[in-house]
Amino acid sequence: MKFSALILLAALLLPFSASAAPAASAPQQTPQIAKVGEPAPAFTLDALVGTEKGKEFKKVSLSEFRGRWVVLFFYPMDFTFVCPTEIKGFNEALGQFKKLNAVVLGASTDSKYSHLAWVQRGDLGPLQFPLLSDLKKETAASYGCLDEKDGVALRALYIVDPDGVLQYQVVHNLDVGRSVDETLRVLEALQTGSLCPLNWHPGDKTIKK
Repeated sequence: MKFSALILLAALLLPFSASAAPAASAPQQTPQIAKVGEPAPAFTLDALVGTEKGKEFKKVSLSEFRGRWVVLFFYPMDFTFVCPTEIKGFNEALGQFKKLNAVVLGASTDSKYSHLAWVQRGDLGPLQFPLLSDLKKETAASYGCLDEKDGVALRALYIVDPDGVLQYQVVHNLDVGRSVDETLRVLEALQTGSLCPLNWHPGDKTIKK
């Protein structure tokens, strides 16, 4: 075969070989997943903060609570049965959390408008802490508590320290509510900075490090 013919054949085959080659893909970032002892995944979400007209909603970010303890709990869905018992329980204990320099944040994958309608219906009473709207489900996923089959969050609770480090997490299935008393107990135990033995309660002896 003459040299000119080889050049012509190569030119004809070049587009086919180029299209067959896989395109280089941009490196994908692995989403941060919550892990005890490491910085808690950041978030900024719409939140229901009140019922006064024009002041119902605002953006809430984890970073704005640096210097305070954060108790973040996810619940499955508005207008359900177990969820209001938990939300009202945390609301009633809010004074105790404040004494421990802690803020309480509730979250679900419902919209902020669903939160508002639920509160306006009277199911939760005078709510005094924000209800976050994780409508895109990204925050629940980053905290490892998204039930992807049903598209809702499991009953998960996290305690973040004043430096933004996750110190505690617990995840329940949908049917079982959490204990506010246990959350307070663990929060106070974490704040001792000491080793706390089995069934430790505030006022009990700790084990010095």
